[in-house]
Amino acid sequence: MQMSVLRERLLAWWAGAWRWVLMAAGAAIAVYVLLGQHSQQGLVTAAALAGLVIAAALTPRIPLAIALMAMPALFVSSRAGMGGTDLSVSDVALAAAFGTAILLGQRPFSRPVRQILWLNLVYQFATLLTVIVNPYLANTVEWFHAWLLISGALIVGWSLGRAGYARLALLLMVGAASVISLGTIVTGVVQYAHGDFGPVYPLWPFGMQKNFAGTVMAFAAVIAYANPGWMSWSITWARASFWLLCVGIVLTQSRQALVGLIVAILVVALRKGSGGVKHSRFVLLLLIPGAWLILLMVLDQISSDNVFNSAHQRLEWMRAMYAYWKLAPIFGHGLRFWYQGGWADYQPPQGEIEVLVSTGILGLVAFLVMCVGMMVVLWKVDPLYGTLAFAVVLSRLVQAQFDLFWVAGQVSIPVVIAGICLGMQAHAAARGPLERRHAAARAVTP
Repeated sequence: MQMSVLRERLLAWWAGAWRWVLMAAGAAIAVYVLLGQHSQQGLVTAAALAGLVIAAALTPRIPLAIALMAMPALFVSSRAGMGGTDLSVSDVALAAAFGTAILLGQRPFSRPVRQILWLNLVYQFATLLTVIVNPYLANTVEWFHAWLLISGALIVGWSLGRAGYARLALLLMVGAASVISLGTIVTGVVQYAHGDFGPVYPLWPFGMQKNFAGTVMAFAAVIAYANPGWMSWSITWARASFWLLCVGIVLTQSRQALVGLIVAILVVALRKGSGGVKHSRFVLLLLIPGAWLILLMVLDQISSDNVFNSAHQRLEWMRAMYAYWKLAPIFGHGLRFWYQGGWADYQPPQGEIEVLVSTGILGLVAFLVMCVGMMVVLWKVDPLYGTLAFAVVLSRLVQAQFDLFWVAGQVSIPVVIAGICLGMQAHAAARGPLERRHAAARAVTP
């Protein structure tokens, strides 16, 4: 009897799902052919755009379908390759989600969201002076891009949370990161089988740099570990996802991802009132050998005679960046200056140095005001919603002490998560009076 019921449900599901499967396949093939990129990059781009096509078709029934479908695409670092642009799939997905959120998202914004938007505006105003002093195209484009990565991502997350899609959006993120982790593990097994025990650069579902893979998996691991009560997520699945993601992060040997994850876990585990889910203290014991391993790796590189290893190279780049900054100390050399040629044609090795050389003293002060202000705003939010938001943004700031800060998905993902948490808080607050009114109506109904 149960088997017949199950069979009927599957048939009913397929009766409505088959057309979406055909639409997905058709959209992917069409985009793949139109792009003319018969490669893995073209296939990934086609799949991502096909998802957006399907989301657009679903919009009349689910107004924020495009924003929801964009959540996994935020984890795709491949170049979109449309019209000769250098946009990543993550950028395209965020822009599409932002347009949807602006048109269909609920208003007004909550007080914490408005405060963060104003803080970002302070930074944007300061860096506008850099755009004026250094008039080249990439500088102007990156100025708008930086605004999208903070304010745009925050509005996207807020709109999803406020509309009641917080749980689904976060699960889509964890699912996308888990796929990357599986790809990292598969790549690592093949690599180790050939006797190479170095850092793993995932090759599936698409090729990516180890630090990108490690950091985005770390954000998802924080979600799985925090697992706030309002997510209503099974503890078993949350812990399984967390450990899967941790394995992937360790295989990449991304130090910035590991340090950022350790700091975020400490915040979630030690802060009171972060939700009804009891966080495992066993993880805290594993942080000690993890931190010790990172310290040994850094000390080993510093004491090494290899002047081309990561530690020595970063120190050399820092000295070069300091010398280059002194040529334009007030307004800097412009955003993405290292792509413009000249003797400083390599990326700054640290977040604040990147901002200092790009935007000068004014930009760095505004950047610090924005970052510290965001941390203060998120810390004051009810821990049930604010702990996860604070932890992921703090994790990104910690990661930036070892690499660039303004990197597409690595900035937008934690800010989207923070926006989702703030939107969910507003959604829960709005539901409270509504539920009380419904209860009162039921009480007087015969």
